[in-house]
Amino acid sequence: MSRNLLPITLTATLLGTTAWADFPSVATDIAPVHSLVSRVMQGIGTPELIVAAGATPHEYSLRPSEAAALQDADIIFWIGPDLTPWMADAIQTLAEGAEVTSLMTVDGTTKLPFREGALFEAHDHDADDDDEHAHDDHDDDDHGHDEHAHEKHDDDDHGHDEHAHGAYDPHSWLSLDNGAVWLNAIAAQLSSVDPDNASAYFTNAAAAREEFDTLRTEINDILAPVRGRNFIVFHDAYQYFEMSFNLPASGAISVSDATDPSPARIADIQARVKDQDVTCVLSEPQFDPKIVAAVMDGSEARTGVLDPLGSDLETGSELYGNVLRNLAGALADCL
Repeated sequence: MSRNLLPITLTATLLGTTAWADFPSVATDIAPVHSLVSRVMQGIGTPELIVAAGATPHEYSLRPSEAAALQDADIIFWIGPDLTPWMADAIQTLAEGAEVTSLMTVDGTTKLPFREGALFEAHDHDADDDDEHAHDDHDDDDHGHDEHAHEKHDDDDHGHDEHAHGAYDPHSWLSLDNGAVWLNAIAAQLSSVDPDNASAYFTNAAAAREEFDTLRTEINDILAPVRGRNFIVFHDAYQYFEMSFNLPASGAISVSDATDPSPARIADIQARVKDQDVTCVLSEPQFDPKIVAAVMDGSEARTGVLDPLGSDLETGSELYGNVLRNLAGALADCL
């Protein structure tokens, strides 16, 4: 349980009419997960964020304070090794006694396979339901390369790096459905360690799911006027959002956020921009704008910025909804 506890009288003052003398020490990987956990723990405690805002989660060096947060954690919530492969070793080394939940393995989580190539087709979103939900572990990561071996791309030199993290696209927090599923899983895990506050955890999770229903309507209203228009994203991180709100991208400039696109891939994207009346090319805050400029060369398409992690947002319970809301707004403005 938490190593540094406030005196019960001070805790009662801070929390209002209800006093909790103790609560778990909780660590989370990225800001959107931190936000979901913060919402479930609202009024009880605050989780620690491991990956600093604005950082790339695939490759990250822990600061001493972040390593200490893992070491002190009773519970850890993270997307899983597909997103942060380095964190598996850190958890094993620093947090041996912690209860660890990989959200990608939670029952009911939609898991989408990586899309191949620079250009996407509509059927990419019609993934077989069995493939999406059947396996909630990572035993099938061994097949990540084999299942794609028949695909040939000019930028195959990046293929190994892309799929080294596993068979599934890990940007799964961009699905509101996944977020709703995870709220209950978070509440259940917190309650198993802290049963005295179980009622509060589940009450918070239920309230958050109702908020998600309102958010879904809001985002659909934002996107309704621009559905059917074509856009290109910087790297293929958004298919969960695209599927949730029926707004498919036409392609991605980069194979992953760990590699720059090859000249052949840029040429493919340039052709798609010209041939399919792509009206918008979207970058991300941490990537080189010169690459987007190369894709845009000779095109009148507009540009925008998508931020799937909320790097410029205040961390906390509101961040998750604001990330999705901002994605919708940026897409609508650009399209």
